[in-house]
Amino acid sequence: MSAAPDPRPDIAGIASPPARRLEHLPEAGRLGWAITRTARLFAVGIIIAMAVLVLEIFLRYVFNSPTTWAHETTTFLSALTFIFGGLYCVARNSHIRVVLIYDIVGKRLRNVLDVLISLTCLGASLFFAWAAWLMAKKAMFRPDGSFALETSGSAWNSPAPAVLKIFLFVVLVTMSLQFLILTFNYLRGLARPERPTDA
Repeated sequence: MSAAPDPRPDIAGIASPPARRLEHLPEAGRLGWAITRTARLFAVGIIIAMAVLVLEIFLRYVFNSPTTWAHETTTFLSALTFIFGGLYCVARNSHIRVVLIYDIVGKRLRNVLDVLISLTCLGASLFFAWAAWLMAKKAMFRPDGSFALETSGSAWNSPAPAVLKIFLFVVLVTMSLQFLILTFNYLRGLARPERPTDA
């Protein structure tokens, strides 16, 4: 008995690998699939942050020997996860939205709204990516142009602030690319002939 065909179309040659069905938006393509898979690493990061906090409490209150790195590490790991969370929501189509109009219109008009929403989000993502680059550049280079990562200025003095700003920039660039793929694939869906059930 042969397996049922994948109901999701091979959109623009970037459809999701059929091996495993993951809860991401089909129009997000392979990039959305990769983002969904990568999210597991950040879930592990939250568990590590929790373990570091437990260790810090134990060392501080049992041995009276607190660390200099626990607070920065947990803040860093949590911040990485929150930054990635926006990209994850885009790939899964699970971001917060107001659907008062979206839910009462037909499928064809929804497709038009999907294109407009994706274009608007693409513009916003590009704008914030540019702003994030300005921050990342300052965090990576001294005024004389020499490379030096911005540090926290604490006793541990880690480069976490610079790494977070660079990561934010990378995520926003990736988010812009994801919205571009979504816009293209929604436009392709809009170009398909309308069926009677699409109304």
